[in-house]
Formats: sequence, structure tokens, C-alpha cells
Amino acid sequence: MACLGMVACGGDSVPPPDTGPDDPSGSGADAGSQSGTDAGTQPGADAGTSDAGTSDAGTSSSDAGTGVPDAGPTAQVCAPTAGETRWVLEGEAFTARVRCATDKAEPTLRFGVRNLPPGATFDEATATLRWTPAMNQGAVWMLTLEERTTGETGTLKVGVANNDAAPGKVDIVDPAAYTEEYGLPVVHLFFDPNVGLTSGAYRPAEVVYRGHRFTMEAKYRGATSGVFPKRSLTFKFDEDDLFSEPVFGDGFKDRKRVVLISPFNDNSYLRSRLAFDLWSKLSPEAVRIRTFSVVVYANNKYRGLYTAADHPDKRLMEGNGIDKDADLFKAVDANANFSRNRRDGVPKANLHEGFEKDEGTPEEGQAHAFDTMDAFVAWVADSSADAFRQDFGAKLKARDYEDWWIFNTLILGNDSQAKNAYHAYDPKAGGPWRFIPWDLDASFGQNYDTTRTSATTRPTYASENFLFKRMLAEPAIATPMRERYRQALKNELSEAAVQSLIDGYERELGVNAQRDEARWAAEYRDFAKPDTVGYANFPDWHLRQDFKTHAEEVEYVRQWVHTRWTAFQTQVP
Repeated sequence: MACLGMVACGGDSVPPPDTGPDDPSGSGADAGSQSGTDAGTQPGADAGTSDAGTSDAGTSSSDAGTGVPDAGPTAQVCAPTAGETRWVLEGEAFTARVRCATDKAEPTLRFGVRNLPPGATFDEATATLRWTPAMNQGAVWMLTLEERTTGETGTLKVGVANNDAAPGKVDIVDPAAYTEEYGLPVVHLFFDPNVGLTSGAYRPAEVVYRGHRFTMEAKYRGATSGVFPKRSLTFKFDEDDLFSEPVFGDGFKDRKRVVLISPFNDNSYLRSRLAFDLWSKLSPEAVRIRTFSVVVYANNKYRGLYTAADHPDKRLMEGNGIDKDADLFKAVDANANFSRNRRDGVPKANLHEGFEKDEGTPEEGQAHAFDTMDAFVAWVADSSADAFRQDFGAKLKARDYEDWWIFNTLILGNDSQAKNAYHAYDPKAGGPWRFIPWDLDASFGQNYDTTRTSATTRPTYASENFLFKRMLAEPAIATPMRERYRQALKNELSEAAVQSLIDGYERELGVNAQRDEARWAAEYRDFAKPDTVGYANFPDWHLRQDFKTHAEEVEYVRQWVHTRWTAFQTQVP
């Protein structure tokens, strides 16, 4: 593939241009000796974890002069440290004092920094590092601290964040060194700006992530949300170079496809993650969608926060115990309601109206591609009460579909009670049908267009989804399902568990949420006004008079959860 954007072709990392003394690789700087492993930046070496204050010396593999192995590591006398990871903006001054992590405090101690960045100084008399990173020094720097008397070393991680607003700002010099931004991993996407990306076919692209360059493909995703100025994306990686995230995502490994969900209509930045995590808590044996937050740059321009998520496909099915060649259907509109009639009551032209086929054979467009889905809808729509009750646990995995109803009514998923869901079926095994949730930004107190929803309303969605109607009409299904609902609210889905998840997201997002808000807040508030491109899809967005800041929106979600969970203690839907 030809080189794209500003990414150089070649090895796994992207070499920075020659910038002389300001090259952020750390070459040419000094505060002591320097080795290849102590370069000023070590992108990806810590995979996002903070190792400030740790030591890489003080251990001995053999007895000096004898070659005889030691019994174990040598106790550290000082363990030099400068505290936790520091995050600063380009052009922002900071200081850090090196000290012993132990109680050692003798006048003979002599501290230094082996790989002092260009422009930084270290005062040995006070053991103080001072640095105002230049406008081309955005990167993650792993500085090696040393105590020269004992020879012990430690590490200070300094993250220098890109400062777009500063005069004289230049593009990120080395994407391979810019691995994180305020603790979150950074995706550097590059594509030909003259060709761009589309929501149709994938197009050639490159991604630099944690120091590694991927030659891959990308496209925009989303139907209604396709008019967002900050669009969602799907990445498709090469079979021999799959995507993994080593720290976040709880096992986000070896992914061929990755979805980047735009939170443009969710300035809390946490609704999708919260919903998918609650689904996993409620239904641990169901198909799980793993997520984590990332910062995205496209062709070296800041795009802000996204939610990285699994892509529902044959790999995800296989990883969750479903045959990789099974049928996978996506409910794309409200007519995917398991009824013979459309949402408006008009008879359907075919029973699979509202669905598209993403995986399995025959493929969509070929004869009999939807036979299994047609049969599923016919069973829901036409079976007698006795047959529905008796076949319920055989036709589908009962826990999946019961949990779908519990989950969606709890989070008030007003855009995912029929559409925005996946259904998988293995024809070779004869089922059962499996459910996979999707597209959950309309939840926790807002509709898809950000308009507010009541925390105390209790819709059952029986009128929107005939499968739900039939489940609720059968006491043998509905009664134990509601009892499990009540027990879940006391245990795995307790308010304390939900609020704890929100606390964790907020800690992770940190300053990144403020940076994204500074970039997108004006467009968020002014979006979809009459006579603009978004009005047709989001006609009520501009009518809001209650827009909130990010911090206020998070508090709104917290209070909405508290009110709803309290109300549901006495009555579930």
C-alpha cells in the first residue's frame, strides 16, 4: 500500500523528522550517561501504567568478580523517585524533585537524570528538574533518574500533551512517541485527505497506536449519526497484524475490527461504556462487548474522545461460544419488532423487514439469506400460547432475551427496544438464538437526540417489540424474570455498583473530557438547527434549553440513576 498522510512507510514505528536539538527522542541531551534503552521517549514501554518511582537497578544476577549467581535481588538503599506520572501541556512549566523512596537521607546522595529532555535543566544541588516543553515536544517521556552514590535508578514518566491553542504550535512530530494523552491511549489515524473516508466501502488507512504502525482500512459508520461533525469509525486490521490494547478493555486482544463510537451526542462521555458494562454484570454468560476510552487524532488533527468497542462479527461470536459461521442479523430500524406488522401497523412485505444480514451464508442479496430470521419472527408472531411457552427455552437462549428486557427497561433504552440490536443463530446446531446489545447512547436520561427522559417512567416496550409482549403475557416467563430483576437491583446492578463504575470512568477521563468539551461544546449546542445538515435527522435537538457542561451532565446521570434505582426498589416495569 502507498504511504498515506504524514506517516512514513517502513517499520513498526514512525521516525520523527530531523529537528536538531529539539528532537524529542532525547538525543543530544545530557545529565549523565545515556544508553539506547534510556532514550528520552520509550513509547509503549509502560503500556499506559505509571511506573514513577520504580527502580531498574539494585538487582544483581551474579556475585561481583566470581560469576556465582546471587540468591536474589539486592535490597535498595534509596530507590530514587520523583513521584507519580506528570502530565503537562506543551509550553507549560513544571518542576519535579528527585528523592529517595526509602527513608534514606544523607548528604552524600547525588541525584541526576540520565536522559534529560532538550530544554530541561536539572539542579544537582537541590535535585530539582525544571522543564517547559516546547511546541514540538508532545510525547510520553520516560526519564531515568539515578542516585550516583549507590548506582540505583528509577523512572519518572512525563506526558507532554499537544497544545493546539498555543501560538507557534506544530503538528505532533512523532506519533509513535505520542502514545497517551493524560493517561488515555491515543489513536493516530492517517488517510489520504484528497480521497477521505466514506460510510460505504473501507478505504486504505494507517493507524499508529502505542508506538506501532498498522497498515489497515477504515470507514465511517452510523446511519442517523452520519451527519455528526464528529463521526464514528470502524477499523479493519490485517489478519497478520491484529489490534490489541494491553491495559484497558479487560482483555481487548487480537481484534480484526474495532469500532470507535463518537460521543458527540453524549457529553458525559460515559453512557455507552456504562451500558455495556452493566450488560456484562447482568448477563455474564451472554455475548460481551468490551469497551475503553481513547483519544483520536486524524491526520495529526485533534478529534477528541471516543469509545473503542468490539465489532459484532464472526470473531466476536466465536470468542463467545457461537460458531463463527453462524448467521448474524442486525436490527437496523424499528420494524425489526418480531411482528407481522410494521411499527405503523401496516403488514410487512416480508418478515425480516428491519433487519440486515452481516454474517453467515447465504449472504444478504442471495436466495434464502433470511430464512432463519423469517422462521424466528414467524414463531414469535404465530405460535400459540402453549407452543410459545414450551419452545421458549429451545428456540432462543432464554437468559439472553430476558436480560435484554430487564437491561433495556432499566437503562431506558428508548432507541434499542427493537432496533440497534444483533441476533445470532447457528443453523448447524439448530440454535438457540442469541442476543447482542448495540448502540446505547439513548440511555440513562436522554434520547438519541439528547432530549431528556424521566427517571421514573416504567415502559415495558411491549408495544414496540412483539417478543417482549409475548414474554410479559406468559406468567411462567414474566414472574421469575421480574423477580430476578428485583434481585439484580440489590446485587450485581445495585446503585452502589453503578455509581462506582461512573466514578471509575470519571477518573480515567479526567482532563481529556475537558479538552474534548473545549473542542466540541459549541458545535454540540448549535447542532441540527433548521436549515442545517443535521436538522432532518435530529429536529428536536435545537429546541433544548437545558444544555449542560460535561461535569453537569455527569452529575445529571448520577442523579438520574439514583432516582430511577430508588423508584425501582418498590416497582419494576
